[in-house]
Amino acid sequence: MKNELFIRATLLRVAFFTAVVLPAPAFAHGSEMHEMPAGQEMKHEEQSGHAVSLGKPGRPANVTRNIEVMMGDDMRYSPVRIEIKRGETVRFAVSNNGQVKHEMVLGTLAELKEHAAMMRKFPEMEHDDPNAVAVEPGKTGEIVWQFTRAGTFDFACLVPGHFEAGMRGKIVVKR
Repeated sequence: MKNELFIRATLLRVAFFTAVVLPAPAFAHGSEMHEMPAGQEMKHEEQSGHAVSLGKPGRPANVTRNIEVMMGDDMRYSPVRIEIKRGETVRFAVSNNGQVKHEMVLGTLAELKEHAAMMRKFPEMEHDDPNAVAVEPGKTGEIVWQFTRAGTFDFACLVPGHFEAGMRGKIVVKR
């Protein structure tokens, strides 16, 4: 039964990669890897993208607004909803007021769910993506992002169990 589920999951990943990732090389993020514990590696097709659905990494010199985001052990963000204008480059100053590590990852709900599943598989995985920041207790990190598309997007903590506990929020990008 476990082998059958593994085979089905692998076939789904291969089908997704073939149908979505290969036809869109303009959106690929190169050959960089997530930092993994020694002895573990992820194949490129197993990595989540850089949230190209909502924009691209921003240049610090182009920041038009700073937004403070607090996160804590209650598995909540403050604010939980953020409004941004399309084209705006934002610096998120992300503070961890809790006693355990938390993170903020930008993406669509589908991207975040997929990445959360990968984090459960590789719980020691460290992010090295411009759309994500992991923050130790009592510390602050940042994400600089340019929002190039209008729509409603998401952010979440993908530390195993945190996403499932409801640690997520919305970003509304207006035209």
